[in-house]
Amino acid sequence: MNLMYLTGRRLKVFVRQPAFLLATLIQPVIWLFLFGNLFRRIVELPGFGSGNYLTYLIPGVVVMTAVSSSMWSGMGVLEEIDRGTMNRFLATPARRGAILDAVVIETTLSVTFQAVAIVLLGLAAGAEFTGSGVLLLLAGAALLAVVFSTLSNIAGMLVRQRESIIGLNTLLLLPLTFLSSAFMVPGLMPGWMQAIARGNPVNWALEACRPALAGTPDWPRTLQYGGGLALLAIALLLLSSRTFRSYQKSV
Repeated sequence: MNLMYLTGRRLKVFVRQPAFLLATLIQPVIWLFLFGNLFRRIVELPGFGSGNYLTYLIPGVVVMTAVSSSMWSGMGVLEEIDRGTMNRFLATPARRGAILDAVVIETTLSVTFQAVAIVLLGLAAGAEFTGSGVLLLLAGAALLAVVFSTLSNIAGMLVRQRESIIGLNTLLLLPLTFLSSAFMVPGLMPGWMQAIARGNPVNWALEACRPALAGTPDWPRTLQYGGGLALLAIALLLLSSRTFRSYQKSV
């Protein structure tokens, strides 16, 4: 029983829930409509630097969706534990790390699917992007999915309560999104918010792709922020493996 089989199993569960598939697309559309209309005149502020707020907004909605969707990953882990499926997997020859890795991969593919849909919707509505910028945006969304799905899985393994995962999602989603350049350029944010944004992984994903999306790639900047996000993802994956070993000892 390998990683490919376990990932395929998770994906089958995902595609067999058409209502969930529809919700994953409707929610970003609502965000685009609400935020796009609420903040559309922000571009008139001196120093904003973009004449089309939709072009600026799309990356913000992509990363917000990535965080929101991936933070529910721990629910799937809890369901496996409650059903006894997780313990049955432990009795098979399956590589232990592959059990949680499959959950992360399924979440990452789901987030990537959502990100592509949001970008296509934005392009249809008049947003303007470059090809390299879109690829960097998708890569950033995928890395955020790894980071926050792994964090959610760790919480699920440690706490084993759905309420805790719901609370974690509620606690992190909006602060991490609004303390970033998702909806406002950093130069127009208060100084203390700019300072927090510099250490915010959600903002790293945005800073890594925005210059390329605007047609002026800044590869050292992309490597700096993208590399930081990748290192954070690796660190959390390693922590997840240690947490899973602790779970094994407790059953």
